[in-house]
Amino acid sequence: MAEHVRPLSHSVIPDDPEMSVYRFIIVASKRARQLQAGARSFLPSTSKKPTVMACEETRRGLVQYSDPMLNRDILEPVEEA
Repeated sequence: MAEHVRPLSHSVIPDDPEMSVYRFIIVASKRARQLQAGARSFLPSTSKKPTVMACEETRRGLVQYSDPMLNRDILEPVEEA
């Protein structure tokens, strides 16, 4: 029997109800691209690497994101005639 494995706290977004590591990676990678394009960091950092800064910002819940899958309506299956 497989046990439920809880993701490590350093790889999830604090307000994510599903605690998805995949969502963390997507949000952090998009934030890293913003930082590479010249966006200012939300945190003072000793690191100059955008990926490190983006992961820390995401881990602390400072990066806003929207997930259309969380806000979608559940559609009823269409009955065939």
